Amino acid sequence: QVQLVESGGGLVQPGDSLRLSCAASGGSGFTLDYYAIGWFRQAPGKEREGVSCISSSGGYSYYADSAKGRFTISRDNAKNTVYLQMNTLKREDTAVYYCAAASIGGSCSPFGYEYDYWGQGTQVTVSS
Repeated sequence: QVQLVESGGGLVQPGDSLRLSCAASGGSGFTLDYYAIGWFRQAPGKEREGVSCISSSGGYSYYADSAKGRFTISRDNAKNTVYLQMNTLKREDTAVYYCAAASIGGSCSPFGYEYDYWGQGTQVTVSS
C-alpha cells in the first residue's frame, strides 16, 4: 500500500509560481524507486486532466500542452517525494491537484486509470 500526500497549494495571483510536493510512504522498506508518478488536476465542472508525469527513474517525463513551458516535474527518490514546479500561473490553472502512483516501468502515463494510488489533493487558486 502506498500513501501519497500533496502539499504546496494555495491562493496566488496570475503570473506567480507555486511548487507542489507529493510525499510518498508505505510499509517497511518502502521506496518510491519503483513507481511512476503523475500529477492530475480537476477544476469544478470539468473532467480530470493529466498535467504531467515522470517515470520511476526520472528519465522520462510528460507534459500536457497546457503545462508545457511553464511546469516542471522532478523527483527525489531519496526523499520519496515528487515535485511540480508551476510558473507563470494562469486563472485557468485553478483546480484541485492530485498526485498518483503507478508501477509503470520505464515510462509514465497521462491517464488516470493507469494509476493505483492517489493522494487527497491540494487546492490551487489563481486569482487577482
